[in-house]
Amino acid sequence: QVQLVESGGGLVQAGGSLRLSCAASGEFARLSDMAWYRQTPGSQRDLVAQVRSDGQTTYNDLIKGRFTVSRDRATNTLHLQMNSLQPEDTAVYYCNANVRIFSQNYWGQGTQVTVSS
Repeated sequence: QVQLVESGGGLVQAGGSLRLSCAASGEFARLSDMAWYRQTPGSQRDLVAQVRSDGQTTYNDLIKGRFTVSRDRATNTLHLQMNSLQPEDTAVYYCNANVRIFSQNYWGQGTQVTVSS
């Protein structure tokens, strides 16, 4: 299994920055693809950025150039550096770990990011 603990959300003004972190633990943590998703009320959960177990990264076009995802393999921690935040980035951000070889999918508890105009 994989346990995920998120941190770093909060309130920031437009143009500001926040850094989210997601610490993964458990026997399959290092095997997993890890990602950040975000969700607003009444909407589906959308992929923000992903780091696969092989190191490949993927970004949602809406945040390219503003957000940077990184993965510390020594601590199994996923980070999301968010710069030039805009009100439309306001959402609950969820950490995800997908262990493809065992078809297992895990979610963190979510962390609120609010960007004021």
